[in-house]
Amino acid sequence: MPCPHFKITIVKRSQGQSAVAGAAYQSGERLFSEYDQRTKFYNKKKELVHAEIMLPSHAPPGYADRATLWNAVEAVENQWNSQLARRIVLAFPVEVPKEQYLKMIREFCQEQFVSKGMIADFAIHDKGDGNPHAHILLTLRAMDEYGKWLPKARKVYDLDENGERIRLPSGNWKCHKENTVDWNDQKYAEVWRHGWETITNRYLEAAGRPERVDLRSFERQGIQQIPTVHLGPAAHQMEKRGIETFLGNLNRDIRAANSLMQSVRSAIRGLQRWIADLNEKKQLLLDVLEKAKEPTLSDLLVDYFNLRNEQRSDWSGKAKLKCTVRDFEEVKRAVDYLKAHSLNTIEDLDIAISNLNQTAAPLRRQLKQNENRMRAIAQIKDAAAVHAKLKPVHDTFIKKNFKLTKDAYTAQHKDELDAFNKAVRTLMKLNGSTAVDFSALDAEFSALQSGSAELRTKLETLQPDVSALKNIRKYIDMVLNKQQLSAPGGKTPEKESVLKKLEEAKAAQSQKKAEQKITHRSFKEEVA
Repeated sequence: MPCPHFKITIVKRSQGQSAVAGAAYQSGERLFSEYDQRTKFYNKKKELVHAEIMLPSHAPPGYADRATLWNAVEAVENQWNSQLARRIVLAFPVEVPKEQYLKMIREFCQEQFVSKGMIADFAIHDKGDGNPHAHILLTLRAMDEYGKWLPKARKVYDLDENGERIRLPSGNWKCHKENTVDWNDQKYAEVWRHGWETITNRYLEAAGRPERVDLRSFERQGIQQIPTVHLGPAAHQMEKRGIETFLGNLNRDIRAANSLMQSVRSAIRGLQRWIADLNEKKQLLLDVLEKAKEPTLSDLLVDYFNLRNEQRSDWSGKAKLKCTVRDFEEVKRAVDYLKAHSLNTIEDLDIAISNLNQTAAPLRRQLKQNENRMRAIAQIKDAAAVHAKLKPVHDTFIKKNFKLTKDAYTAQHKDELDAFNKAVRTLMKLNGSTAVDFSALDAEFSALQSGSAELRTKLETLQPDVSALKNIRKYIDMVLNKQQLSAPGGKTPEKESVLKKLEEAKAAQSQKKAEQKITHRSFKEEVA
């Protein structure tokens, strides 16, 4: 399946980040930053496929040079906490030929960014490990028609009902800021994701591939699936060497739970669709055969057994006997199941399937909640470990009072400070505090693990019922889809198949409507 990765972040000076460094990283070029007077270089020769800058029509041609562009971006941003650029990392589908990646990313950047006035600096990376992807750096400020950077926001005075400015008690005029452009609106994240999704699916279709990508979350897609935990490079390498890790085991549990829930859910949905279709066919048949008696499920299973014997009329005696014995055992098991559960009619079967779904649905919901909480606990513990390890680095950063020394320390410990800030955000989001009670989390995780195992056991106990109902559906479908059911003993058929009766009923209805239209048209002509 195509990888649905599409990540949007902001390059922030407050976190020690640099637009020049980001451009150097993705392009593999050696760039000199005029802001901190340092050369940025990250050797990406092995994985770099292509790097390119796309300019809107009114941008200065000089910005086609990467160092000129991003040094100009950093020069116009003079605040310590300025937002410098927007970074997007997206995955290419391996199912599409690699030579089309450049065309895809150009089309995406032109349609979504460059046509709106942004400058797009993109690079395609591919190590040959099945993870082709692109990095895109976008400018955040708009330009005027002369290529001059515009302010990100402007001051707008608030007016009263008479259209006059409102003076505050301080003597100043009441005002607020309005963004020059709306590129930072959250709605564009959805627009850009959908744009890349559309382009990806179009190229997949052109390549003759059946796969499609959906960049919405599982919840928004209506998929009841538990997302796995990001392993990180260390755990990933350990798992590759065959060493089990805490996060790796958790992901395996999550995948097993997803597989079990999907199996039960798919089987029940299939049975529900089938019973709905069966009810429709039965009702139409009863409308046509007013005096016909509704067949019981046992009758239909007997018809299935007889039908199978008829299909083997030209077989050898030994083969026929062997398969007849097998069919007899299958039908007997199905009949025993129907008797044990008092299922006689299609309505009874409909109720049984509904009850099975009502039993399985809350088990699936609770299992999903348990696994999501276990995943959150794993993320909390991982973030707490990073927080404890890097807190001395952050404390030293806080104690730096002078800007130059603080900037130098930030550049030297950029990765550590970024990881620390990410850990703090994770802890505040999932734990509400950076203080973590490991013993309480371990106890909660163990309880959830036990609960999930019990829920999986309960779901597994439903599998025999699901299998029995699926087999009954298969047997009855074969009978109903047979073009003609012969009476026992080779006598003249006394009843026709359901499908044939349905076709006759539909043909009669169509003919009646056609006759009514002709009569109506003749009447109008006579009146005229």
